[in-house]
Amino acid sequence: MKTFEYTIKDEVGIHARPAGLLVKEAKGYTSTIKVAKGEKDADATRLMAVMSLGVKCGDTVVVSIEGEDEEQAAEGIRKFFEDNL
Repeated sequence: MKTFEYTIKDEVGIHARPAGLLVKEAKGYTSTIKVAKGEKDADATRLMAVMSLGVKCGDTVVVSIEGEDEEQAAEGIRKFFEDNL
């Protein structure tokens, strides 16, 4: 299992557009990808679940990746967060 923390820099947090892009990116991997904020976590392939976390600018999320392609997925998802959030 791979995990990393990321502090959101996008001024409106994880809203509809980047959440949709995150779901699309996550669906490109076979690994299970979860995004957690505090006690709540969400499957990164489910748009409404990701948006229900209510992630705002300045919040830190923990991303966990587990599965066959976790190395590539961790690298790709980390780059996605850095480029988009």
